[in-house]
Amino acid sequence: MTGDEPRNWFADESLAQDPYPFLAELRSQCPVQPTPHHGVVAVTGYEEAAEVLRQHDDFSACNTVVGPFADFPEPLTGDDVSELIERYRHRLPQHDHMVTMDQPEHTRERALLMRLLTPRRLRENEEFIGVLADQQLDPLISAGRGEFIHGYASPLAALVIAELLGVPEEDFDGIRAGLGLIGATTGDLHKPATPNPVDSLKWLGGTFTAYIEDRRRHPRDDVMSALATAKYPDGSTPDMAAVVRTATFLFAAGQETSARMLAQAVRFLAEDPSLQDLLREHPEQVPNFIEETLRIEPPTKTDCRLARRATTIGGVDIPAGSTVALLLGAANRDPRKFPSPDEFQADRPNARQHLTFGRGIHTCPGSPLARAEGRITIERLLRRTRNIRLSRAHHGPASDRRFRYEPTWMLRALEELHIQFDPCPG
Repeated sequence: MTGDEPRNWFADESLAQDPYPFLAELRSQCPVQPTPHHGVVAVTGYEEAAEVLRQHDDFSACNTVVGPFADFPEPLTGDDVSELIERYRHRLPQHDHMVTMDQPEHTRERALLMRLLTPRRLRENEEFIGVLADQQLDPLISAGRGEFIHGYASPLAALVIAELLGVPEEDFDGIRAGLGLIGATTGDLHKPATPNPVDSLKWLGGTFTAYIEDRRRHPRDDVMSALATAKYPDGSTPDMAAVVRTATFLFAAGQETSARMLAQAVRFLAEDPSLQDLLREHPEQVPNFIEETLRIEPPTKTDCRLARRATTIGGVDIPAGSTVALLLGAANRDPRKFPSPDEFQADRPNARQHLTFGRGIHTCPGSPLARAEGRITIERLLRRTRNIRLSRAHHGPASDRRFRYEPTWMLRALEELHIQFDPCPG
């Protein structure tokens, strides 16, 4: 960091475009560092971030979606603020979603979700991903070009989750429309109007409430009925809101991040013809290529926790009530863990040890689904095309690439990715 005042990770939108020099400099000073902005403690080291993620008794997930902007009506003072967190948790955004819950509520809600994400159901879903991937690729292949995120990745991710949840196939167009994934096609850009995330979640909540109510009244031999009639581990029946939250959580957590992961993977392919050739010849290396993509460009840049009690991480004292920002884009590039961390190495031996999907009780339950989407997408795309490349008109020449990332401190999200390629005959 240069100048008299360090840059504010939560307010400086320019950091969204290329955060990695800033993160590397921050980490080089100290992998755990109090900052002058919002009282945040920035964690940029791999081992230190993993330690925070595992210590769920010391660090609450209550502020994971709101970071340092959690609104508590009284100061979080003292050496243990656990009671204050519980007293005011209901005031925090998405307080009733699994991602912000702590024990024992988190384990209870996660058990409901894991009744759905069984190995058998995920295997069945993989078959659907293959069929859907080819269907979504067909228009792009025919044109020899396209905008990949809105024309392929976002619709694919949404419909994969819809199928996993047991949404009837005849309702898929309604799901796409409700999420703003259907729009007009102009030239090689298929991009609908950007939906309001709050409106989309509200719409999803209403849609799944209707599904679950119907399946509870009239159970069928389908996945949606299994979700509607699932029990908690203690045998009790979840209320309607809890079941609906499980469904909307999968969409909110999975659809956006999976789409951005797919976009980054295709960007790396498009910039490296030799890598395309290698993976075509050795498709068994595609899974590790996906892991390296997740390591070097995690879709979630920041995962926040709130220190319940005074503790120490990496030799640095963390006062109770502190917001701890786990900067995953820095931790995944820690040279102590990943040699030459800024280099994309598709065959990196320990690529899968990245922190993109978290650690501990909050490890992403949908990670097998995201990995399957990545593997199948890349396999299908490489099989059906040659000479994948970036559009010079949209992204400039190789010597001066232009990409635009959404100006947010939480997500690493390409806004558009325009590609061109030579379709394979037959």
